[in-house]
Parts: sequence; C-alpha cells; structure tokens
Amino acid sequence: MKPETEGGDAFVTTGFSNWKKKERLQIHVGIHDSAHNQAWRKCEALMRPKQHITAAIEKQSEQAKKNYQIHLTATIDCIRFLLRQGLAFRGNDETDDSVNQGNFLELLNFLAQHNEEIGRAFKNARGNLKLIAPSIQKDIVRAAARETTKVIVDDLGDELFAVLVDEARDISIKEQMSVCLRYVNKEGQVREHFLGLVHVSNTNALSLKLALESLLETYNLSLSRVRGQGYDGASNMQGEFNGLKTLILKENSYAFYVHCFAHQLQLALVTVAKKQVEIALLFNLLTNLCNVVGVSCKRRDMLRDSQMTKTIEALKSGEISSGRGLNQETTLKRVGDTRWGSHYGTILRLISLFPSVVNVLEYVEEDRNNSEQRAEACHLLNVIQSFEFIFNLHLMKNILGVTNELSQALQRNDQDIVNAMALVKVSKQRLQNIRDDGWSLLLDEVSLFCDKHDITVPIMDDIFVSQGRSRQVNTELLLCIACLNPRHSFFAFDKEKLIQLAQFYPLEFSSTQLLALDSQLENFILDVRSDDQFSDLNGISALSQKLVETRKNIVYPLVFLLLKLALVLPVATASVERTFSAMNIIKSRLRMGDEFLNDCLVTYIERETFDCIDNEKIIQSFQNMKPRRMEF
Repeated sequence: MKPETEGGDAFVTTGFSNWKKKERLQIHVGIHDSAHNQAWRKCEALMRPKQHITAAIEKQSEQAKKNYQIHLTATIDCIRFLLRQGLAFRGNDETDDSVNQGNFLELLNFLAQHNEEIGRAFKNARGNLKLIAPSIQKDIVRAAARETTKVIVDDLGDELFAVLVDEARDISIKEQMSVCLRYVNKEGQVREHFLGLVHVSNTNALSLKLALESLLETYNLSLSRVRGQGYDGASNMQGEFNGLKTLILKENSYAFYVHCFAHQLQLALVTVAKKQVEIALLFNLLTNLCNVVGVSCKRRDMLRDSQMTKTIEALKSGEISSGRGLNQETTLKRVGDTRWGSHYGTILRLISLFPSVVNVLEYVEEDRNNSEQRAEACHLLNVIQSFEFIFNLHLMKNILGVTNELSQALQRNDQDIVNAMALVKVSKQRLQNIRDDGWSLLLDEVSLFCDKHDITVPIMDDIFVSQGRSRQVNTELLLCIACLNPRHSFFAFDKEKLIQLAQFYPLEFSSTQLLALDSQLENFILDVRSDDQFSDLNGISALSQKLVETRKNIVYPLVFLLLKLALVLPVATASVERTFSAMNIIKSRLRMGDEFLNDCLVTYIERETFDCIDNEKIIQSFQNMKPRRMEF
C-alpha cells in the first residue's frame, strides 16, 4: 500500500483481501487528486451522454466529414471552371511560398480567401489531406468526364447511330483519333456528341478500326448498331479496299458511308484550282504577298496605319459610315492549303486593304537594306496592279462567296441530308447563274475597282467560261431520302422510293414490315397533308421533332424509323474536326497523358452536358473509383 495521502493500489494491482479493516477503503479513496478520485471523475464524465467518448469521436468525425466535403466541393468547383475555359492546371512551382503555383492552386486559394466557410475548412484540414494533389485532380476530372459521357450514352439509349471519325497529330506529335456520335434522341432531335479521343500508334485502316471498336465497347456500343459513317475523305479513311469505311462495311453492310459534304466541296475546289493555272498562280501570289507584307511587326504596323488613315479620310468624305462593329482594325492572314474559308477571308481583306498593301510594297521596293525583298516587292507590285490579277481576284471572291456560305451551313451539327442536298442545289444554281449571266456584272465590278486604283483595263472581245465537275455520293440512297422532305406540303413525297429506301436496311425492315410500311405511308401522307401543324416545316429534322411533339411517331412507327435512319446519316465531319481545334487549346507540350487529355476534352467540348451534372454525382463517381480516406 502507498502512503495514505496518495491512496492505495490494492484494488488495482495486488487485490484487496482485508475486509475486516474497512478504514482501508477510506485510505484507498485518498485525497482530492488520488487515483481513485481521478478515476471516479472520469467515470462520471463518461456517464454523461454528451461527454461520452463515443459522442466525442462521432462529433469529431462529423465535423471532419463536413470539412472534407466543403474542401472537395470547392476543389470540384475550381476544376469545373478550369475545364470549361480549357485552362492548364499545373504551375512551375506549387510550393506554398511560390508566386507561380498554377491556375488550380491559385484559384483554390482565391476561393478560400473570399469564402469564410471554405477558408475555415482549409485551415482545419489535416496536414496530410491530399485533395490538392495532381493525382486527385485527375481522378476528379476523370469522374466529371465519365458522368458527362454517361449522360450522352444514356440519351442515345438503344437508338441507331452514325460514327464520325478523324485523326490528327497533337502538339506532342502523337496520332490521335477522335470519335463523335450522331443520332436522333427521344424528342426527335438530331444530336452530335464527342465520345472520346484514342491514341493510335499506327494510322492504317485496321488499327483505326480496332481502336474504334475498343472505344465503342467501353460504353457498351456495337458496330452492329451503326447506320452511317462520316470521314473527311483521306485515303486511309475511305479507301476502296483497305480504308476504314470498307472494313466496317464488310462487317456491317448497312453502315452507309456519305462523303463529308463540306470536305467534298473543298476537294472539288482544290481540283479546280490545280487544273486552272491562273487560279493556282493567284493563290501562290496571295501567299507570297502575305509573307512580304506581314513578315515583320514594322510592316504590319505600316499596313494598319495606312488603312487607318484611309478609313478616317473615307469617313470624313462620307464614302463609308461609322457604327458599332464597322471598320475594325485588320491585316492580311496566310491562307490554308485546303481550308477555303481562309482563302475567301484573305481575298476579302486584300480587296479591302488594297491601297494600303500597295503602299507597304512601295516602301519595301525603296528599302535598300534588302535587295532580295526589293525585287520580290517590285514583282508583286507589277502583278497585283494588273487587270488579270484583279479579275481573277474578284472572280474567286464571287465563287468562294457562294461556296463559303454553303460550307458554313453544312458544318452545322444539326444539319440533315435533305437540307444539305437543297443547299448544294442552291449553290449549284448560283454558280450556274454566274456562268450564264454574271460576267457582265463581274466585269463592271472589276472595271470600277481598276478605275479607282488607276489600273489599266484592256478591251476584251471574249468571255472566259470556267470549267468544273462534281462528284456523286450514294446518289440512289440520297434521292430516296429526299422524298421525306416536308416542304411545300410534302411535294417530294414518293411512296415507292421510300419503300426502296427501307430496303436498304433489311435489319430494320423485314418483308412483313415492308408490306406494313406501304399502308402506313399512305395513311401518313394523308394525315400530315391535312394537318396544319405540318404545313410550315423546313426539313426532315423539323419533321422528326413535330412527329414526337404530336405523338404521331407512335402512330406511324415505321415511318418514324425511316426518318431517323435518314437523319442519322452524317452531312459533314465538322464536329469531329472541331475536337482537334479544342485539343490544340487543351493540350500542353508536357505533363498530359492520353487519358487525362481525353477527360479534359470530353468536359470542354461537351460543356453544355457537363454543366447539367451536379457536384454530388461527380463526388459519388470520384469516391467509387477506389477507397477514400473519408466516405459519405
């Protein structure tokens, strides 16, 4: 036993056996700070529910969960912002005292400084909390991309679809294949969505097909459901024997291929330009002109200053008017090899800046410091101030003006085959009008321009007629589809051709269903022609939506299926080509793997879908990836 002042330990260690001497109990109790009294106070505390150890642990756990959730939500909000803007995450130095921590950490710190709750959660976070770690950032981006793609795949459901595929090199010189889906959703609306990006080490057709199949299988999609293919026309994509198109058609003969209308238009223009020496020379001269005039900042400034002076003079004289968006500062830009929209823009700018361009060339010609460029400037001055050059310049302005509008219209992702064919028809008619009746107007326009800029106009006896040729793609299929056009009270309707269209898809239309379709088409055409709701429709896409709106898609299911198959066929590959523009924005030269690049692209390109996904779904997907320290 210990001294009385300290209390005894008989009840704790050796045991108490001398029950005759009850005073020993009092000695054991001891003074205020004895072991017995300390234990008794702790016992009383534990007997109070609010001070129970379990309650204390639970209280601490709930607060830690709350702080963790606040921290995680703030992290997701910052990542959302960076993904939508296509901004980089990482910085050169992410230490606490760095002034260049990168967009993610700096945005997160800014959020903590301007929100007390978030700031408090960050301050109370455990020192080893890794929510700001790059690996966690990638997991959250992955979760966001998964949820975004899930919405798209759920929207597709069991519907038939088309694939739009293209490949290009990224900034790291890696071949990437981009895949988009085109389908008709439950509301009868045409949708084109980015599905994913796949790195392919080999770009032959077989490798592309295997990569495409692998990506589709990831989302439980099958090539057997494909009813349309869209590519840009490159040899390895649409080659007759070895192309991806042919490989897919061997496996699925109903995955009909339609050559991208916009790309077909570009190829036709390239072919014509190469065959017409004068036009090929024109674009070579435009390239040289842009190089000489825009080779240095000094010359570009000279061009801007000269144009500004002429604009001010024209405003004072009333030759042009002022207004918002008018008379913006501009300069010459180089043209692309086959991107004819850039050629058209360069031609428009040269015509607008012509006197200022002449001033810059005259300056270069008089500059004795560079004899080589002096000679080139002298040559360009002689050429661009000739009637032949001005004539070809205005001729291509008019031709590319027609085709540019068509190209822009074709690249809309909601465009359908019937509207595309109508647009092509309109453009062909406009080009024919230029060929038949436009030469006198063109000569007047050229002559007026030449008189204004002191260029000699020769006397001409003959009229030049431009030659050209067009290409046909799946003509029979497209002619049948055109019979679905609702314009002018379904004037183009032809039951026999629509039954022929159904025969292209034997998996969807059996022999029995073809017989039923015959009768259904008769009822359908009488119904819609007598219904005012269908009198002002403009294209088969609008027809599809109106059928769903009026629930006639249920009344005429076979007609609606035929309509969806027509809408699934892709018009242009603009959607898939836009992914590469986005890739150039998103991908930096370092620190971005293929999976992270794909996830960033999904959320960036499909921003509209991504915005509809709340943080709770992303959190759940993030936590389901692997065990986390804190579970909700």
